[in-house]
Amino acid sequence: MGRTRTKTKKSVSAVTNSLQSSSSSAAPAISALLDKAQELIVQCDFPLARKFIDRVLVRSDGSVSEKNQAKEMMGVVLLETGEVDEARELFLSLLPPHPTAPTPPPPSAHLYLAQLSADPYTALKHYQAAIDILQTQLKGKAPLPAQGDENDEGEDEARSNIVRAYVGMVEVWMDPEYDLCFDPAASSTCDSLLANALQIDPHNLEALQCLASVRLSQEKTEEALTALLTFPPSSPDAPPARNQALVAALPLSVRLTRAKLLLECGAYHDALDVLENVLASDDSSVEGWYLMGWGWWLVAERQKEGGEVEGSEGLIWEDIARDSRDCLETCQMLHKSQSDPDTPILEHVQELLGTLDALGITPSPIQDDEEGDGDGWEDASDDEDVEMS
Repeated sequence: MGRTRTKTKKSVSAVTNSLQSSSSSAAPAISALLDKAQELIVQCDFPLARKFIDRVLVRSDGSVSEKNQAKEMMGVVLLETGEVDEARELFLSLLPPHPTAPTPPPPSAHLYLAQLSADPYTALKHYQAAIDILQTQLKGKAPLPAQGDENDEGEDEARSNIVRAYVGMVEVWMDPEYDLCFDPAASSTCDSLLANALQIDPHNLEALQCLASVRLSQEKTEEALTALLTFPPSSPDAPPARNQALVAALPLSVRLTRAKLLLECGAYHDALDVLENVLASDDSSVEGWYLMGWGWWLVAERQKEGGEVEGSEGLIWEDIARDSRDCLETCQMLHKSQSDPDTPILEHVQELLGTLDALGITPSPIQDDEEGDGDGWEDASDDEDVEMS
């Protein structure tokens, strides 16, 4: 998005001229075309990436491995451009019994097909097949994909994909849209799958957050919080700022999931710390403002009942509830302006605002930027929208 037709044409011309300049007569090497296509995929320039992949697929001089790599990349491009059925067919062409499928097939094809499967049992089979291939690669019975002549990088990627596949299987078992979540063996199966994942990488964030979600569904809140706090890995010499920086470097979606799970575990202070950082990064995040508003509401509720939350000492519950209202109204405004499709968030926001209305909690008066009250959460942002009191 944002690219005009004129710019795209110039980009094609510039890249083509660059590739052709290396040789006045010879066509660019297949590897160069694949490298460029991969670079464009990373840049989310999928239409241009597709042009380079097409050039590889129509050539007759590429190796089988290069052709399969091109097919896999084309599948990714098709997914990103919304051509799901075409992507599925392309990934299936990389698996037996298709006559041109490589041996062994690429595990990524199984991983993509698992995510595209509407049937939970088919999805589970694809995830398990990917795990089997990757584990064979790690045992040295099949070659690991080359990663810039760094075999360690290939092993790390294989381990990461194994963990991702195990987590994917857990998510299938827990999905309320499938009957599997009502199976008596669902809980123990999820425990086993996550144990396998964490045996491969004990500090894998995706697996730990998935474990926390499972523990919450099992009403084991303390174990869920322990799983969340396992990341970042603690060190006696590590300053708190280091851990905060590691969390702040995570993708926005991962931080939002972490904050939501922390709120569900009752770790309000930790959750609000994460959310302040999220909104400092993106103050237009509907989910960020929703979780911040809900978090402040939970703090106010605990304070109203006579409890205390770290960082809210000395504050009265009405002021904290007002902070909650300000965040929820911001969320509601952004939800409308962005035409956000997440209806459950809007419904919960309206429910909470109704409760605050019944309690007589009105919005905060508009203040100048320099006015502040030092409420204990002052290090989040200087922006008036993020200021919590």
